[in-house]
Amino acid sequence: MMMREEPLALLPEIFLLLGAVAALLSGSFLPRDRQWIARVITIVALVASGVAAMAGLAGETRAVFGFTYAVDTPTGIARLVIVVATLLVVALATEELAGTPRESETYALLLLSSLGAMAMAGASDLIVLAVTFLLASIPLYALIGMVRGRLAAEAALKTYLLGALLGITLLLGVTVLYGVGGVTTYAELVRRLVNAPPAAVALGLVAVLGGLMFKAGGVPGHFWVPDAAQAAGGAVAAFVTTVPKIGALVAAYRLLDAMPDTVNWPLLVGVIAALSMTLGNLAAYAQTDPRRLLGWSTVSQVGYLLLPVAVAGGSDLALPSLLLYATAYALTNIAAFAVTAALPDRRDLASYRGLASERPVLAGALVVALLGLVGTPPTAVFVGKLLTFSAAWDGGLAWLAVVAAINTVASLFYFLRWIAPVFRPAVPAQPTTARPLVWPLRTAAVAASATILVGIGSGVLWPLLDGPLVR
Repeated sequence: MMMREEPLALLPEIFLLLGAVAALLSGSFLPRDRQWIARVITIVALVASGVAAMAGLAGETRAVFGFTYAVDTPTGIARLVIVVATLLVVALATEELAGTPRESETYALLLLSSLGAMAMAGASDLIVLAVTFLLASIPLYALIGMVRGRLAAEAALKTYLLGALLGITLLLGVTVLYGVGGVTTYAELVRRLVNAPPAAVALGLVAVLGGLMFKAGGVPGHFWVPDAAQAAGGAVAAFVTTVPKIGALVAAYRLLDAMPDTVNWPLLVGVIAALSMTLGNLAAYAQTDPRRLLGWSTVSQVGYLLLPVAVAGGSDLALPSLLLYATAYALTNIAAFAVTAALPDRRDLASYRGLASERPVLAGALVVALLGLVGTPPTAVFVGKLLTFSAAWDGGLAWLAVVAAINTVASLFYFLRWIAPVFRPAVPAQPTTARPLVWPLRTAAVAASATILVGIGSGVLWPLLDGPLVR
């Protein structure tokens, strides 16, 4: 087979890389009162990347650079979702970062981590997967620790230690799979691993999945998520609980599609999904800090997102339902975090009492986001959950669809603990809280509106998601 090296096929990733370098250099030489230029550079890079990603979706589906990188529908959709999510995060960060000492560095790190997540989604080679894992992970450690304080330092250290451990685990898995398969590209692995020892394949796969679960925030790599959600800045918390998941889950789907049936990997992924959704929901019940509650909620969401991954290649609904759910989750989760960022002084659920009468727009966005995360119609997550449940059932994992349905109902109760105070009358003696930040408020309204629009228009989007997976 002829090797295809097409640098222009990676134009979306190239724009993010150039934007990160330009944002970092501009911040190094511009005075503090002109750091907003780094934000403009970041927005331009993201928009250019999004336009290139849309053009790529309309182009030929193929594997490039020695069949190590796939340019196909999953890669294209992941690119667009990551770009849109990062743009929302940049808008959310406008007031939070303006004039701060680390404004330009934060934007550069956001672009680099987005680049890593984007490249993970397209990786069809074990070595490329390992490199992109590191690129997506290392900026997160710095982003979480940008806020000065004990909690942020603890969260950054926990994320780093867990990331280092599971990163080494992923490299171990890559080594084992290469050792028994003799190649690293998925196109060859799918043929070579059929005759490999099943125990060795199972060991390598478990190790690689362990690393990907750190990026996705699922069991067993989930411990950093609630701490980061609670301690990081509002924009960073929204980013780290959203964007890395997109790349990691598409990467997991692409890897598992290349695994032989000599290993019962659907059961393995199904168990990880069940544990993630159940543990995330149980832990969320005890939380009083809204961001920490959302952090545990994101762990449970990974469980639902793993349903189509568990039946990769076993159901025609699997891949498009994963892409639709990932899109829906990104919009909904950012909307919820944007509300908490707009009201940074409200750090417990009881402090949201009376929000509906004081700030009806924020209250509406919050209710849409929280009920959306549960999976209430007509939000996009409702459609995503319905299709992922159907994919699991169609792929022979009916028990997993039942577990997911039970967990979905259970999640409603801890979100109601947050929603109920919003509609209660404000306490007369309660001190007046500061006005909400403007850009987080706008971001919350836009993201909440988008999740409804995507839910209503999912029938139109579905044909765009139902494209081939290329190895």
